[in-house]
Amino acid sequence: MLRLFVIGFLSSMLLACQPELSVANAAESAMSEDPEYMNPNPRAPYSEGVRYGGLIYLAGKTGGAGERGVQPETRRALESIQDALERFGSSMDRVVKCTVYLVDMAEWSAMNEVYAEFFPENKPARTAIGISLGGESRVEIECIAAA
Repeated sequence: MLRLFVIGFLSSMLLACQPELSVANAAESAMSEDPEYMNPNPRAPYSEGVRYGGLIYLAGKTGGAGERGVQPETRRALESIQDALERFGSSMDRVVKCTVYLVDMAEWSAMNEVYAEFFPENKPARTAIGISLGGESRVEIECIAAA
């Protein structure tokens, strides 16, 4: 009787672990794929994005040409991120992490007003860092999104 109990118990434990094994195998399989370098810039040593392990890692985006100031530059940077994600098969609601680089951390609140418009529901994890960007740019933003 004890022998049948032990065999039944071990069988049920093996079946209970099976979903975890298949998830682990799927994750291992995804990570063994080669990274996909998307839209490499022929004039610079980087790609606009890299798809790997079910994620898209975007290069930092600045506000580019146009009206100066942290709010208009934040808007243009996030519009550029939105465009890239859509071209690469993702979207803003699949962004899981952003890093915001600000020339002046005193402009954080002004940047945050515009930033919040782009993430009304699914709010990604975020880090803000004060740095010197060089040139006239006030903000640069990079994101990681689910593919």
